[in-house]
Amino acid sequence: MKKGVDKGWSEQLRARWPGEIEWDSPMARWCTLQVGGPARAIAMPASREELQSLIAVLARLGVCWRVIGRGSNLLVADAGYDGVIVMLGRKFATIAQRAGEKPGEFLVRVEAGCSLMKLVNWCTGQGLQGLEFAAGIPGSVGGAVVMNAGAWGKEMGEPLSSVTFLAQSGECVEREKSGLCLSYRHLETEGMLVAAAEFLLLAGDRQEIEARCARLMGDRKGKQPQGLANAGSFFKNPAGLPAAGKLIQDAGLKGVRVGGAEVSEVHANFLVNTGSATAQDFLGLMQLVQEKVAARFGVWLEPEVHIL
Repeated sequence: MKKGVDKGWSEQLRARWPGEIEWDSPMARWCTLQVGGPARAIAMPASREELQSLIAVLARLGVCWRVIGRGSNLLVADAGYDGVIVMLGRKFATIAQRAGEKPGEFLVRVEAGCSLMKLVNWCTGQGLQGLEFAAGIPGSVGGAVVMNAGAWGKEMGEPLSSVTFLAQSGECVEREKSGLCLSYRHLETEGMLVAAAEFLLLAGDRQEIEARCARLMGDRKGKQPQGLANAGSFFKNPAGLPAAGKLIQDAGLKGVRVGGAEVSEVHANFLVNTGSATAQDFLGLMQLVQEKVAARFGVWLEPEVHIL
């Protein structure tokens, strides 16, 4: 993802790539934290072919770029982003199903722009189980796979069967699960972007699957802040220690504010926008939390949220 070297690339991009583009669009519109300055361009490919051609054009122009889905795990600086945000959204969200090798097994292939909740609901409607833990996790399938997102002791890598990557050369690379390097909240992408993923799921009773999803959604709503913009869990849980939220709470930081950013009173691992926050407020609050937790418990919390 090269740094831009030609400040006149906007016209060339417009001439060489026919897909949908928004210019100088505030990232606060596209991120669940509702902060962030303008991106020079937001490109929204509607197919794998459009995505491949876009990446090729950006490589030729030497323009920096970054892929996002639903912006649910992203903090963009107030200065914005002087490059192209490649947004894999609703036009890049097809779902397809095929039979697996064993009776009762099904492989569900989904494009990266599909919302994770849409996929969970689709699987529930088909009577397929294995993704109920993801009910209520915000963001796109691509983002969830890259982050190896998880909840309730499970994570995306468990039902994952394969991933389709797109290399910066434009080449599609298929990797089976055995060839993937998955760890806590991370998939090693080797600089490639996730274009699609396939999950191995099992046939089940639709009503029971719906009930499990409803129960987990209810538990999530009861334990997480509602009605305030946030990015989900802000910090990773440190290995071998209590969860990040517990450490932050025990450091006495619930309700602490920097500007319009606040450590949630409901769940301390959620940093929320009280309505007037800036990206700098969140960065300041993040650093404050890290310093206070380090001073109290001797561990430096690593953000789960990506900072752009």
